[in-house]
Amino acid sequence: MAVTATKPAARPSTAPASRPGAAAVTAGLVLLVAVLAVVDITQGTAAVGPAEVFKALTGQARPDDASVVIASRLPRMTAGLLVGAVLGTAGAVLQAVSRNVLASPDTLAVNAGSYLALGLVGATGVSLPMIASSGVAFAGGLAAAAVVLGLSGLGTGTVRLVLAGTALMLGLNSMTEGLLLLFPEQTDGLYQWNQGSIAQNGFDGILQMLPIALIGLVGLLLTARRVDALALGDDAARGLGVPVRATRVTVVVLAALLSAAAVTLAGPIGFVGLCAPALVRPLARRFRGFARSRTAMPAAALTGAALVLGSDVLLRTFVADDLSVAVPTGVVTSLVGAVFLVVMALRLKDTAGSGAPDRLRIPSRAVFLTTLAVLVAVLVGLVIAAVLVGDSKLLLGDVVNWAQGRAGRTVSFVLDTRVPRVLAALCAGAALALAGTLVQAVTRNPLAEPSVLGVSGGGALGAVVLVTTAPVAGTWGIAGAAFAGSAVTAVLVFGLAARGGFQQNRLVLVGIGVAAATTALISLLIVLTDPFNATKALTWLSGSTYGRTMPDIVPVALALVVGIGVALARRTELDLISLDEDTPRLLGLPLGPGRLGFLVLSVVLSSTAVACAGTIGFVGLVAPHAARALVGRRHVRVVPVALLLGATLVCTADLIGRTVIAPAQLGAGLMTAVIGTPYFLYLLVRSRR
Repeated sequence: MAVTATKPAARPSTAPASRPGAAAVTAGLVLLVAVLAVVDITQGTAAVGPAEVFKALTGQARPDDASVVIASRLPRMTAGLLVGAVLGTAGAVLQAVSRNVLASPDTLAVNAGSYLALGLVGATGVSLPMIASSGVAFAGGLAAAAVVLGLSGLGTGTVRLVLAGTALMLGLNSMTEGLLLLFPEQTDGLYQWNQGSIAQNGFDGILQMLPIALIGLVGLLLTARRVDALALGDDAARGLGVPVRATRVTVVVLAALLSAAAVTLAGPIGFVGLCAPALVRPLARRFRGFARSRTAMPAAALTGAALVLGSDVLLRTFVADDLSVAVPTGVVTSLVGAVFLVVMALRLKDTAGSGAPDRLRIPSRAVFLTTLAVLVAVLVGLVIAAVLVGDSKLLLGDVVNWAQGRAGRTVSFVLDTRVPRVLAALCAGAALALAGTLVQAVTRNPLAEPSVLGVSGGGALGAVVLVTTAPVAGTWGIAGAAFAGSAVTAVLVFGLAARGGFQQNRLVLVGIGVAAATTALISLLIVLTDPFNATKALTWLSGSTYGRTMPDIVPVALALVVGIGVALARRTELDLISLDEDTPRLLGLPLGPGRLGFLVLSVVLSSTAVACAGTIGFVGLVAPHAARALVGRRHVRVVPVALLLGATLVCTADLIGRTVIAPAQLGAGLMTAVIGTPYFLYLLVRSRR
């Protein structure tokens, strides 16, 4: 009796309160967006303040002031509203149908797919109208989303979707960056566009994208009831008569259409689709009205608009007017979104333990020696080919004469520039492979590696900071700056993820968030210091060995010698740490100091590799995995095999990048990303089984 008496009493007080509460929150969001829109209109480089803006809107301003407001500021504000609204809505529905709180146009690689599609069109030299460009971006984004959702599955965990999306994004962006380097004239301005900016020159673009956005928004509102049913689970939705597959495909297509409209109008504005629904989600727990998609979508749209306009207002408030014009709004939203992703990673319940990366398998000594001999032979042949082949071909006799100081001027010039490149590729590849081996052993995470965890990105950020502020910096200065950047990001990632013993989900998600932040900061530095030198920046970030000299190799070579010595001397400790938490303690091994020492060594190896050859991804993932598959899990065997595999992979990538399309060149980092992305996705599929 007491129970039945309580329920009716609770119902009247909760339901009526939820409606005015939701209405009040919605009104507050509308007011916030309106205030931000007004403030955004009053900001700019021209001396047109609030009074002049008011006069321009009422038709009383001078022609010059009216032109600034009507042709620049109003379109910019309107673009911010439209882009934020469509991205917020797209993120909300993607999270609903995938039942994944980290789904968004960014994590599903929709923006990266659109970027590649537009890059392919730009490389052909074809100039398309905005509507046609939107169609191209839509096709590329939809294809990328289909791949990510197919690989990650639906409702199978947050980290798998983010990993699949991040890996595909890296691969697609690498292909796009290759196009930018190969076709600089045809793709001029595409790099700056990729940072995301709501600046507009008139209303033409907005008017062309508005019908597409309205079609997507109306279509999603019409499917709201079905989306709510999907949130209950596939079986429950089928029981209610909802066609699950058709609904899911329809929603993803409409979300991709919205994202394509936003990308075409303003470029990729990062993480709005992730942050806006996450900010609305707590409201659904407090106000029943926001629990339904039909009301949650408009709330996410308003929140997305507030995020974009707020970022633009903050940018123009804290950055000088002459610089704020050059800084894209997408850089600010990416920084905010990266912090948001890290916070969400720390709050999410981690269901993946840090287990051993592979099954215990001990091949025979003969297998190990045969593998080692084959790899050495392959690497020797590869080095000979790399030295002899390039934009000009040489003979072995030329190399012998050069080594003895008897070569001609032309041969000496070629080998003086080519040999350091080959050595840089070898040392950087081996260093990254060893760093990945150490990180995977210490964290017992098969997906951990320097670039995924943001360590390589931190090193690149440190090096770019020094290069942009002190262009005459020497080799050791760049290496020191790279180490400082890697050390800071490593402390952030490993420090935040250490709670609970380096759980897989938390470690990787925090690393991805930090990596996104470093990428945004690098873009900010490039735009602020030399916005017209994107080709040079892309060459550095693509992992190129171009222009390397012998002194550039010394830091990574020394780090490699120390790293190999430590790894082999403490191979037994590495084996024990990679097993579990309890075994080392039972044997009296101090787990904390050992783990810290190996992590510091991996940071040194990664940072010196970045200083030597730029950002090269996936080597630290592929080489250790392949080594364990070939010779088992004992590190006395894994370390030498991983070193040889890493050196072989980067040297091969560098050789292909500078010979296949000679005299044009592609960085080794672009080639390794093209190779490593499919392998990373294969690991995800295998772990799913």
